[in-house]
Amino acid sequence: MIFQALDDKSECIGIYTDGKLSFDDFPTDLTKTWRYSASIADPDVEYAWIRAGGRTITDCCPEDLCNELQAVQRKMRAYIKSFKIAKVNMMDHCAFDLIPHDFLVRFCEIKNKVTEHVFEIYERPDNYEHLDGVYKLLHKIRYQKLNLNSEDCKHLFYSSMNRQKIQELMKNYKTIDYNMFGTITGRLTTHPESFPMLTLKKELRRVIKPHNDLMMSLDYNGAEIRTLLDLSGQEQPEYDIHEWNIQNIINDLEMTREEAKLYFFAWLYNPESNDIESDYYDRKKVLDKYYIDGHIHTPYGRKIKVEQRKALNYLIQSTTADRVLSKAVLIDQMLEGKKSFISHIVHDEIVIDYADEDRGIVVGIREAFEDGYLSNFRAGKDYYNLNEIKL
Repeated sequence: MIFQALDDKSECIGIYTDGKLSFDDFPTDLTKTWRYSASIADPDVEYAWIRAGGRTITDCCPEDLCNELQAVQRKMRAYIKSFKIAKVNMMDHCAFDLIPHDFLVRFCEIKNKVTEHVFEIYERPDNYEHLDGVYKLLHKIRYQKLNLNSEDCKHLFYSSMNRQKIQELMKNYKTIDYNMFGTITGRLTTHPESFPMLTLKKELRRVIKPHNDLMMSLDYNGAEIRTLLDLSGQEQPEYDIHEWNIQNIINDLEMTREEAKLYFFAWLYNPESNDIESDYYDRKKVLDKYYIDGHIHTPYGRKIKVEQRKALNYLIQSTTADRVLSKAVLIDQMLEGKKSFISHIVHDEIVIDYADEDRGIVVGIREAFEDGYLSNFRAGKDYYNLNEIKL
């Protein structure tokens, strides 16, 4: 049965289906809707938005429904604008308490029709379950307020640019709203009104404090290089990948780690470069396996059209991004019922707002994250001051 949640917050429980609004005694056969709501967390429900690859409901609307959809969207925008003028924070209220129910019926009915249309014309993607898990985790993060505090950041205020930016962040941005369809490779972006976690200057990370005891960070040592090795079926070196390359691939012990890193990536993503010749890193072998008919086919079910010159770059970036996201979903499941929780994700890094009472699960979390790769494991009093932890 197709339905629409009246709000996407967990505490706002109400749906539209079969021509009416319901706030209790929901039907048991709810199966399809436009987007996820934390108030209806049934794992059997499928989402048209995922099937449509993140396209907007306007983009998916059949021509004969466009005028009706535009009309209800205009009215909904008017309601939202009036709430902003009245300084009503929609994060603190349920939409169905503020918007007339007769309009909600009309609005949800057209959403039902578009949802039905999407399920008729869009096939279920091969990586639907992966996207579903990521979608629900990012939705959870969206409703977690960041703990922003500048009390021990006074030295940053000597710069007028830093001072203005910190004041802007603390006044206007409280949550992270990721866009899981923001790039073709699957790397996350953020929506315009989100806290800019992915582009924030490193020194400004000092203002991000834990709600619990520490910020705990896990990221991969040489993530993209280790992804290449994984795709090649090669064994993973058990120490720093750049030092390993210096000693075993580049064979120049005078080269610094940073120089080796630049040297390797200059070769890796330049198909015309022959600076590195080694069976251990076989770009052709990887492309022969994963680049077919002008598309890369990743281990996580993505099929991306790309010219051959950029194919290896797209393959490695996409696979790395999806690996991290899949590990984030797994770790979130491990933290179910715990005080600790995933605070945010930055490229190949997962950051946990860690409560010391959960220390018994730390080793398991790191093992789940590494899964054959080598990780950097750090923690600190804020998101900037992170020190390595030895386990």
